[in-house]
Amino acid sequence: MKMKVLVFFVATILAAWECHAYDMFPLRMNTGYGDRSTEMKCASWRLAVEAHNIFGFETIPKECVEPTKEYIHGGQYQSDSKTVNQQAYFYARELEVRENDVFLFSIDGTALSNVPYYSEHGYGVEKFNSTLYDEWVNKGVAPALPETLYNYNKLVSLGFKIVFLSGRLQDKEEVTKANLKAAGYNTWHRLILKDPKFIAPNALEYKSAMREKLMRQGYRIVGIIGDQWSDLLGHHTGDSRTFKLPNPMYYIE
Repeated sequence: MKMKVLVFFVATILAAWECHAYDMFPLRMNTGYGDRSTEMKCASWRLAVEAHNIFGFETIPKECVEPTKEYIHGGQYQSDSKTVNQQAYFYARELEVRENDVFLFSIDGTALSNVPYYSEHGYGVEKFNSTLYDEWVNKGVAPALPETLYNYNKLVSLGFKIVFLSGRLQDKEEVTKANLKAAGYNTWHRLILKDPKFIAPNALEYKSAMREKLMRQGYRIVGIIGDQWSDLLGHHTGDSRTFKLPNPMYYIE
C-alpha cells in the first residue's frame, strides 16, 4: 500500500513538473501552421523578403497593404534602418582608412526615400509604373532616409569616399544632384548613373559591372549599403561588407 502511495505521489510530481516546464517555455511551438492573423502573415512575408527567401515579386499581397503601411509609418521601419546603418558604422570605424577606400550607397530606397511615392501607390500593391515613377523622380522632392543620412555623415567624418551608384539613367543627373544636396548629402566622390547605351540583363549585372570598373580604376570597395539584394549580390564586391536596408514594398532583379 505504501509503495502504491509513493508511486502515485511521484507520478503527480512529474506531471506537475511537466506542466510547469511547459509554462516556462512559452515559445515552444505546436506542429503545423495553424491559423495566423493577417498581421502575423505579413510580418512573416517581410521577414522572408529581407532574408531573400521571397524574391522576384511584382506586387506585395493585397492583404498586406495596411500592415506594410503600419510597418513603414509606425516606427519599426526606421528602427530597422537604424540598426543596419549602425552596424555599417561600427564596422567602418574599426577600419584603417586608405586613400581610395569607398563606401557605395544606392540612392532610391537607401539614401533617398521613395515612401512618398509608394504611399500614393498602395505601398507596393500596384505594379510598378516607370512613367509615373520617373515623373516623381524628376520633381526632385525625395527626402533623405534619416538613419542613412546620419550614417553617411559619420562615414564622411571618418574619411571614406562616398560613391552613389544608382540605376537611374544619366538624363536624371542634375535633378539627382540637386535632390541629394537638398536632402542633406552635401558631398560625394562619384555619382554613377546608368548610361542608356549600357546593356545589362538586370540591375544585379549592371551594378556588378560598375563595381568592377571602380576597382579597375584603383578604388577599394570596403562597404556597400542598399535596400535591394541586387545592390549587394553579384561579382566585384571588393573587400566589402554588405548591409541590407529594409524594403518590403518592391523587388528589383
